[in-house]
Amino acid sequence: MAKSATVDPQVDITQEVVDSEYYHYEDTGCEVTSSCLVCPLSRCRYDDPAWYQRLRRAAKDMRVWRAVESEGLTAEEAAVRFSVTERTIFRMISRCREALLELDKEEVLALVAD
Repeated sequence: MAKSATVDPQVDITQEVVDSEYYHYEDTGCEVTSSCLVCPLSRCRYDDPAWYQRLRRAAKDMRVWRAVESEGLTAEEAAVRFSVTERTIFRMISRCREALLELDKEEVLALVAD
């Protein structure tokens, strides 16, 4: 029979917290930046994955919208270029308008820049 781990309520976790202060944590960043300390995002992508997913989709939409606006592409031309349907291009443009109201413009632009 396998032993199950039990938690002793009398054990003081203060020592565990103090010991964790001396651990070496390597700041490897993520695909947004090479270091967490210089990250342009207001939240960590790992802390709020749903927020980050919305931000990434908004950045992708902004890239398409920027190409449509700057190059004067029609929906059909943009659809061919980005391998999506014309309807998706219209959805992306619509989401761009909504995203600029909801998300921090600086964060979206940081992701669009790549």
